[in-house]
Amino acid sequence: MAHQPLIPTRTPPTAAPAISAVQKRTLNVLLASQVLSGAGLAAGVTVAGLLAGQMLHNTSLSGLPIALLTAGSAVAAVVIGRVSQRLGRRPGLAAGYLTGALGGAGVVSAAALGSPALLLASLFLYGAGTASNLQARYAGADLAVPRQRARATSTVIVATTAGGIAGPLLATPAGHLATALHLPELTGLFLLSTVAFTLAALTLLVWLRPDPLLLARTLPAPPADGASADSPSGSRPGLLVGVVVLVLSQLAMVAVMTMTPIHMHAHGFGTAASGLVIALHTGSMYLPSPLAGRLVDRFGATATSVVTAGTLLAAGAVAAVAPDRSLTLITLALVLLGIGWSFGLLTGTTIVTNSTPLATRARIQGLVDVAIAVAGAVGGLASGIVVATTSYPILAVLCGVLAFATAPAAIVAARKSSARA
Repeated sequence: MAHQPLIPTRTPPTAAPAISAVQKRTLNVLLASQVLSGAGLAAGVTVAGLLAGQMLHNTSLSGLPIALLTAGSAVAAVVIGRVSQRLGRRPGLAAGYLTGALGGAGVVSAAALGSPALLLASLFLYGAGTASNLQARYAGADLAVPRQRARATSTVIVATTAGGIAGPLLATPAGHLATALHLPELTGLFLLSTVAFTLAALTLLVWLRPDPLLLARTLPAPPADGASADSPSGSRPGLLVGVVVLVLSQLAMVAVMTMTPIHMHAHGFGTAASGLVIALHTGSMYLPSPLAGRLVDRFGATATSVVTAGTLLAAGAVAAVAPDRSLTLITLALVLLGIGWSFGLLTGTTIVTNSTPLATRARIQGLVDVAIAVAGAVGGLASGIVVATTSYPILAVLCGVLAFATAPAAIVAARKSSARA
């Protein structure tokens, strides 16, 4: 009620340009922070499994680091969502990055001291940086008009590409730096992550003003966006479909991605080769985002859910049939895996955003990202067990088939929504 008198005082001819300018500035600041944090994500993906394998002396536990990282991301997602709901996106996201930086420094210390317990605890904290990087996509859509939300979200996501590709490619030089500092070689990327997450936090704290979420709450509600079965505004079934798309895409992607460097290492590939594959995989996760965003806005979530399901199934099939020494086919599988995840992230995020009211949006988005993180934790932990008891191809096939369930889920929900309409 206290904000009601403020709304009529806004002058319609100037309000839209002003908000458009703030949205442009917001996206630019988020772009900068995402480039930095994208580099910070590289260590957990590229070398965490190898580092844990060396320290724990147990290959079946190679998926444990990603499981801990994503579990930490789940806890952080709740906290970031609640802080953002109460204080705004800026403090919420920055706190996550700073916690991730603390975790990165802890991993370096754990490796130097030979402490597995400190390693596992630090990887848990490190997951907060991942949570902030993922939740930043919501900030990009806070001030966007409904029919441009997917494109605004994709703008933030694609910015992670530069850091995400550069990070794995820096594995070798970062390892040399760590060696020069008398640290274990595999800690090099975690040194990079610590600096990157810290700079990302500072970027948001200094320049993300005004806070997009807090500003959005002071504005008149946008006109109805003609939400269809593909993007049901305020619809619980729509929210559930969004969660299913996000969760299954994340689980399949994390499980296969986690074990690919381990699989490659077991068949004679070095760190440089696995770094290249992960770099191309990471690029394929983020580079297609603008295309995915436009397709979601234009054709709706049902169509892009089918694209998500088909691409992830194809990724699993290629990974399963790829010869152990075929770098080309392994790379192709990981690229398809990234593209499928990209479409799933944009599709699911748009559905979730369109299905939640602004008053509780940040809190619900945080809870949704908890589900994503839990799915990643399950995928990361189960992947090592599945490969140890069966094989990498079996893991790939299982993940592909599971991810394909996003298609019927979206189609059934769309038909039910159309029938109610």
